[in-house]
Amino acid sequence: MLAFIFRRLSTMLLTMLCLTLIVFYMINLEPNLKKLAISQLDMRTPAEQLESWLEKNGYRQNFFVRYGQWLGVVQKQPAIDPATGNAVPRFRYCNEPTEPHYGGILQGDFGCSTKFKVPVAQKLFPALGSTGILMFWVMATMVPISLLIGILAGMREGSRTDRTLSVASITTTATPEYVSGVIFSVIFASWLGWLNGSAASATNQGITFYNFTLPVMTMAIYGIGYIARMTRASMVEVMTQQYIRTARLKGLSFGSVVVKHALRNALIAPFTVIMLQFPWLLTGVVIVETMFRYQGFGFTLVEAAGNNDIDLLLGCSLVSVFVVLFTQLISDIGYAYLNPRIRVQ
Repeated sequence: MLAFIFRRLSTMLLTMLCLTLIVFYMINLEPNLKKLAISQLDMRTPAEQLESWLEKNGYRQNFFVRYGQWLGVVQKQPAIDPATGNAVPRFRYCNEPTEPHYGGILQGDFGCSTKFKVPVAQKLFPALGSTGILMFWVMATMVPISLLIGILAGMREGSRTDRTLSVASITTTATPEYVSGVIFSVIFASWLGWLNGSAASATNQGITFYNFTLPVMTMAIYGIGYIARMTRASMVEVMTQQYIRTARLKGLSFGSVVVKHALRNALIAPFTVIMLQFPWLLTGVVIVETMFRYQGFGFTLVEAAGNNDIDLLLGCSLVSVFVVLFTQLISDIGYAYLNPRIRVQ
């Protein structure tokens, strides 16, 4: 098992390096750099001054040098004031040193946010914590309900209960988050009148029913149907196995057979699917948090992309890659634990 984990970690690090290199290249394309310079200066700034700003702040250095600086394996050079020739910090509001230094991901320095005028870590990690709370409640709502629906449907394949729950699962899975979010807003605002204008001021009110409960419901309702369908399919397959028939012939009750013999084997495939919901949640929160103005990771990512905040975009990308690969690692380990045949192989 340790050798298995070590191989997975090695693959994870190599994948992170390759993906971050691709993302770094895409974000630092010429149009994005020019938009960044314009956002920091003015729309009417001459092209010569824009180029001077990019040169001064190190954006015209060799691509691999800049990537090494972002990683923290190449020294960062301070900006040079063209008027005086003295070294000055690239971004004064981040208190960057005025001498060459190592300051990148490996040193815990994610750069400086040109949109929010603070170090990236001060904006990224609080937003990630807020999204973590949201995702916890989504999973706490989604997983038990979906497993219960899948088990109930799979226990009685072809019954009226199975057909009803299957239709409901397919319907929820076929409804995108932005559609169900609008539906929930209409139901609770227009029909029930529960929001009372909180939608307009949700950004400044912290956690409210509008910007927290409705996002949880919107993301959970989509994932419930998908996990429930996978659980039902796995449960149907397990219930037809020979050892289930043997347990029934021994006189065990139907409930005892399901709980003691069928359930663990039926949860192997849904466990993998559940772990893969974390990457999906990261993409889902981009839509849902923007729609409901919940200031988490998705909201921050949209703000960074809309304002060409390169360092913040890179930080968000790094977190996304890490979450996807880490959850896949946990999924592989959990799958090997639940299925002894994988451990033997």
